[in-house]
Amino acid sequence: MLRLATTLLLAITSALGANNELTPEEQKNGWKLLFDGRSTTGWRGFKKQSMPEKGWIVNEGELQLEAGSKAGDIVTKEKFSDFELSWEWKVPDGANNGIKYFILEERGEAIGHEYQMIDLKDGQKISPKHKTASFYDVLPPTTEPPQKGPGEWNHSRVIVQANHVEHWLNGTKVLEYELGSEAVLKAVQNSKFKSVQGFGKKQNGHILLTYHNDPVSYRNIKIRPFSTATARDSRLTQ
Repeated sequence: MLRLATTLLLAITSALGANNELTPEEQKNGWKLLFDGRSTTGWRGFKKQSMPEKGWIVNEGELQLEAGSKAGDIVTKEKFSDFELSWEWKVPDGANNGIKYFILEERGEAIGHEYQMIDLKDGQKISPKHKTASFYDVLPPTTEPPQKGPGEWNHSRVIVQANHVEHWLNGTKVLEYELGSEAVLKAVQNSKFKSVQGFGKKQNGHILLTYHNDPVSYRNIKIRPFSTATARDSRLTQ
């Protein structure tokens, strides 16, 4: 009985330890952690030199945003143009948050391409362009997002290869688009970003975690930057 209990404890500890770690295969393929499960190293406040003093906390291997904290958005210290970004997230009932990419701080405001993350309240109606995994306010998912319920972990990916972008949710590709294409630029003109210079085109920018009044939890945030040559290899999305 003692041996069985010890085996189960080791299995549970091993499973928990798998979060916020890279496998040898991931390391070989160029992945890097954006969150190590212990600190906010590699992040800072938008247009700040350090992290906000309150609101963003590390708790039990999760990066959490406290509700109503007025913490502000946070960005990666590094910039990325071609990459595969992967993360897990969960929000409570009715909560709304997002991850943005192509963030340029010279714009003054935290404007970028946003992967929307929202849990709808019962009966709530929103624009398809505001659904989870949409290119927020620009393009809706073309496949119904297989989102899990409030408080459950979802797995998301954003892939940028040259001008090709994909949004994935829980193993399903739900949206793809071409940066700078006629279709995207037309959609931008029909959005709240129509006056933002360069919006809808390729940028070298920061990754940003948005601040809303709602709480959100993250883990296993990691990125695989692509070289220019690698970014044109469509096999990476398979």
